[in-house]
Amino acid sequence: MNKEQAANSPWYKRTVRWGQTNLTEMDPIHCDMEWWRGYWHQNRVQGIIVNAGGIVAYYPSSFELHYRAEGLGDRDLLGDFVTAGRQDGLAILARMDINRATQDFYDAHPDWFVVNSAGVPHKVDGRYFSCINSDYYKRYIPEILKEIITKYQPDGFTDNSWTGVSRQIICHCENCKKKFKAEVSGADLPVAADWNDPIYLKWIKWSYKCRIENWDLFNDITKEFGGPDCLWLGMVNANPVGGHSSFCDLKEVGERSQIVMCDHQSRDALNGFEQNSLNGSLLHGLAGWDKIIPESMANYIRGVRSFRLGSNPPKETQLWVIEGMAGGISPWYHHIGAVHEDRRQFANLPPLMQWHEKNEQYLYNRLPVANVGLIWSQDNTEFYGRGAAEEKVSLPWHGFVRALTRARIPFVPVHADHVAKEAAQLDVLILPDLAVFTDTQCQAIRDFVEAGGSLVFTGASATLDEWGEVRSEFPLASITGIKHQYEIEGAVKNQTSDWAFYDTHNYFRLPEQRHSSLSGFEDTDILPFGGQFHRVDTGEQMKAIATYIPAFPIYPPEFSWMREPRTDIPAMLVGEHASGGRIYYFAGDVDRCYGRTHLPDLGDLLANAVKWAAADTLPLQVEGPGYLDCKLYRQNGRYILHLVNLSGTNQSPGYVEEFLPVGPIAVSVKVEGLELKHAHLKVSGVEVPLEINQGWARFQVASLNDHEMIVLE
Repeated sequence: MNKEQAANSPWYKRTVRWGQTNLTEMDPIHCDMEWWRGYWHQNRVQGIIVNAGGIVAYYPSSFELHYRAEGLGDRDLLGDFVTAGRQDGLAILARMDINRATQDFYDAHPDWFVVNSAGVPHKVDGRYFSCINSDYYKRYIPEILKEIITKYQPDGFTDNSWTGVSRQIICHCENCKKKFKAEVSGADLPVAADWNDPIYLKWIKWSYKCRIENWDLFNDITKEFGGPDCLWLGMVNANPVGGHSSFCDLKEVGERSQIVMCDHQSRDALNGFEQNSLNGSLLHGLAGWDKIIPESMANYIRGVRSFRLGSNPPKETQLWVIEGMAGGISPWYHHIGAVHEDRRQFANLPPLMQWHEKNEQYLYNRLPVANVGLIWSQDNTEFYGRGAAEEKVSLPWHGFVRALTRARIPFVPVHADHVAKEAAQLDVLILPDLAVFTDTQCQAIRDFVEAGGSLVFTGASATLDEWGEVRSEFPLASITGIKHQYEIEGAVKNQTSDWAFYDTHNYFRLPEQRHSSLSGFEDTDILPFGGQFHRVDTGEQMKAIATYIPAFPIYPPEFSWMREPRTDIPAMLVGEHASGGRIYYFAGDVDRCYGRTHLPDLGDLLANAVKWAAADTLPLQVEGPGYLDCKLYRQNGRYILHLVNLSGTNQSPGYVEEFLPVGPIAVSVKVEGLELKHAHLKVSGVEVPLEINQGWARFQVASLNDHEMIVLE
């Protein structure tokens, strides 16, 4: 949008660069507002997040039990930030943290706090956890919101602890008892986590619902007293598996949000930097690509050990930010404390924030160009993952994410409820061992294939109903011909770190006549596997292109020979639907095994399956060395391609200490309906020759350091 349009738009449609100084209790004594105003300008921020109240108040609250920062004294630090921010024309969000309170507060209102089945209150570090169903949330916090609106008129609020205690705690306060009994068929609360107890399963769904009720309540309050654009925004973590621990329903949040505040500050050991571009794709897929999605990005040290006051290695922070921008995330710097002795952290982001400002026109109001959809749902995390979500859900999800990224295949995450809505833009759907499906979701998958779409799925996909119970019939049988025998074999025991773990020493056998998806494996007749498989009847539509070799001893080496070198047990199956859609089924959990081991052979199998299913419809080809994350967009009369160099970052733990340049990189983009003449490299600042041939735009990037954004127009 132009400057005039921006000036007349609500803050949440025009504020794309954010800053947060997460205040500590002693900051009121030492905070230098003029220094921070200079830092805001250096980072080109348009909005700031300022600590207001909840666990700690940074203003003179009129509520006696509202605990004030130890160093606050007579200072109104919230007021100082608001005044300075308004003078600099910034949007302002008041940050809350409402999940715990002091001993004095508990003594005054013990019925507002979480207790276990024996009535013992839950507390950590001397603070008591407030119950989301109590008047702490329903009456007290709304009054605090009103007070802050009256005093400071913030543009909105955000809270990173709005979901209350984690799923590990079942609150048995009187508020929860009464509410649960009234809303769940007169049932009593479950005493403990028991996945065989139907009441516990209902408590899971009810717990999500209670959080969203508070979301709606707080927004009603802020809009009533602050106006229609005064929004309350709970922070979310975009990891579709991670959010379940806090009962944050990403789909419901996305549908409600004018802007999504994402609190996902750095990579983790499993997901890597590519997680951050995925964060943008996933949240935009829920909220819409017209929404702004800022993300808190840590400048302090995170990893195996975290140091709140130490500067994160610069390139570690920078690459996380770069990946976020490639996925449509808005940058939001995050520092702990207003005064720092380790001043190196203040140099981490300004150059990137300035680049973002310079190239803002290319980073918004665009749509992804991808015809592969990776399906997910939180119900699957809950009712298939149950007590083992990392193993059952995270690993296969991550396995496909990494395989697609590594193979430079553009894809978008798609919620299982949105298949019908997204189907027109997709040629291939992937179900990464997505076992739990509702009847409606199953029908959407069948409709997709019957309309000519292709399907890649693995393991237990679609074998369980919405509560995680085994279905009497496989709901995808009509489109695949596959019938499940509901027998799982192979490495079904808990995985161990013992290198000689017998159960995982199994393989695939490749036939003499190779399917095209097994290209690249001509010099081997076997492939390492390491997982479990589902026994299925293939039917007439599908045929096995690889079979299973059972495990045999790995140690001592003298005993390491195949006891049963050949079986007729299908491990990978392919077929075509009458509509023309292609079907690829991994009976073996290749996605989970690749997510665990990152063994290249397994990643190649996954990527090859998707390429075969997509036939010649993939819109992007990128050739050259390195581990690259490639994100392609279309915007009005142009294409925009992000290339992020993740080479050398594939392993964790560790930190990025230097970028490893790669190149040359040859790029081909399938273009439709546009007469393209220029290829501008917006990081290098140069234009490269562009060749148009048979509907493909081709160009070359000589060398790639950390990232490049290419604009074709």
